[in-house]
Parts: sequence; C-alpha cells; structure tokens
Amino acid sequence: MPTRQLTLGEIATLLGAELKGDPSLVITGMATLEAAEGDQLTFLSNPSYARYLETTRAGAVLLAPKMADKASTNVLILDDPYLGYARLSHEFDTAPVAAAGVHPTAVVDDSVKVPESASIGPYVVVEANVSLGEGVVIGAHTFVGAGCVIGDQSILQPRVTLAHGVTLGKRCHILSGAVVGSDGFGFAIHQGQWNRIAQLGGVTLGDDVEVGANTTIDRGALDNTRLGNGVKIDNLVQIAHNVQIGDHSAMAGKVGIAGSTRIGSHCIFGGAVGVAGHLTIGDNVQLTGMAMITGDIHEPGVYSSGTGYMNNRDWRRNAARFRQLDAMARRLKELEKKIEG
Repeated sequence: MPTRQLTLGEIATLLGAELKGDPSLVITGMATLEAAEGDQLTFLSNPSYARYLETTRAGAVLLAPKMADKASTNVLILDDPYLGYARLSHEFDTAPVAAAGVHPTAVVDDSVKVPESASIGPYVVVEANVSLGEGVVIGAHTFVGAGCVIGDQSILQPRVTLAHGVTLGKRCHILSGAVVGSDGFGFAIHQGQWNRIAQLGGVTLGDDVEVGANTTIDRGALDNTRLGNGVKIDNLVQIAHNVQIGDHSAMAGKVGIAGSTRIGSHCIFGGAVGVAGHLTIGDNVQLTGMAMITGDIHEPGVYSSGTGYMNNRDWRRNAARFRQLDAMARRLKELEKKIEG
C-alpha cells in the first residue's frame, strides 16, 4: 500500500497550526514520541511524556503553545494537540478502502436497491426492504435483517449483525462482532416458570455513532432503544432494552446498562461501570471505572463507588472490618446516647 506523504507546510495548513521549522520536510506517518523517526510526526498531550521531547527523533511534534520551546525538533503549535493528532491520523490511515459493488457471494433480497457507491462484501446477507444510503460499506459475513435502514457513509465491519428493524444514521461505524437489535432480556414469571416476552421495539442510532467490537444493543420491548448523535460505545458493552442515551455520550469497555434507563448527553462512563434499570442519569455526568449506580443522578459531576486497589493483606483486614460496620454503628449510637444522657 503506498505511503501517504505530506510536507510540514501542508500539515500546518490542514490543521491551522503555527509551524516553527522546515515547511518542506516530508512526513510519511505518525508514531509515539519514543519511537518516531525523522520522517514521522508525533504529538504531546499528556505532560507526563514531556521528558521525551528533548530526545525524540521525530521530524516534528504537535504541541500546545506553552510547550513549544521544549522540543529539539520542528514543532506544530496547536491549542489542542490531541485533537490535531486525531484529525491528522486519517491522512495516514492504512485501512483498505472498500471497492464499490456487490460481491458475487452476497445474498441481497430483490427488494433492496443498492446504490452504485455502496460496497457489499463476501457472504453478506441483506434481507427484504432494507434501505441503504450512499457510500455504505458492509463487510464480509455481515447480516442485515429485514426493514433495516443504514444511513449514508455508514460502515459495518465484518461479522456484524443487525437484527430486523434497526435504523442507523449517517456515518455510523459498527465494529466486528457487534450485535444491534438482539432481543432484550424480558420474561414474566408464573408458577416458578419464566415466560418469554416478545420484544416489539427496534433500535435507533443517530448520526456519527460508533459501536465497538462484540458489543450488544438490545431492541426495545415496546418502544425503541435509542442512542443519540455522536454516541461512542467501546468493545464488550451491554445496552439493554429501551435504554435511551443522549447525544455525544461515551462508554468504555464492559459497561453494562440495565433496561429502561435514561442517560443524558455528554456523559462519560469508565470501564466496567454498571447501571441498574429504570434510572435517570442527567447530562454531563462522569462515572469512574467500576462504579455501580443504583439510584438516579440529576446533578452534573464526577461520581465513583467501590474502593481503589491495595495489597491483599490490607484488603482482607478491611473486608473483615466492613462486615462489622453495622455492629460498630450500633455500639457508637449507644455510646452517643449515654454521653448525651
């Protein structure tokens, strides 16, 4: 695959960055501060890596203004170097570009109109009455159920499953192994036996939504499960039926959201966060890793639960004392009564 080449002058123009150095230097890729070579560009956003600025062999570094004099090489100055890195990364992306057309092994229902700009890969199955937007890419072995809608420029990587009645907005990106529109976990118990409830809703994803590998988003029991515009979901996340997630929220790996919970916009959930069902979480709420949420959160802010790590001996001692807390609280209350009396 040919290597993309840009001069530092071209990169500065592309990013709107101030360049201090040689505008004619050719850059062929990106790498870390430690590993970059003379034809590669790197960046610094985390101050803990600033110690590498003096020794980096990179051809240039993306830096914030306050760090511009710390590097020993060419610098591109941006208020947000990490955002600059994010934008520039697409210029050097080596991922293959799917060719338009329908692979001969794909099975596409006669009712489906495939735009000339779309790409449907090997062994894909597209069922009846599916709507495909311009520039859609559907990777090998992907299944698209009846009545799905896939918006313009959306990408489904290999082995994605869209059950029937799923709607994706524009520019969605669904990673391999994800299942969108699976049946929610709905059962009614009668005389000790579980009776399955048909899941009558669907799933609706807004524009620019990303769903990570092996993540599952269940269809609604009655209404649709909904993810707003710009929502980003990591790998191995479980989103249960009828969950509603507001615009531009993000969830890291192994998050679990129980059914019918409503989550606001611009929320950030760390890894392995668990949220109970039928709750309301407002806008701009951040949950740190492994937090367990069992009640509504209405005020913006950062919330945590659980404890940080410690050596095993201390943990065992503290765990034993935790089991004694109720008895200790009762004794303390009795002592307070005696003192007050």
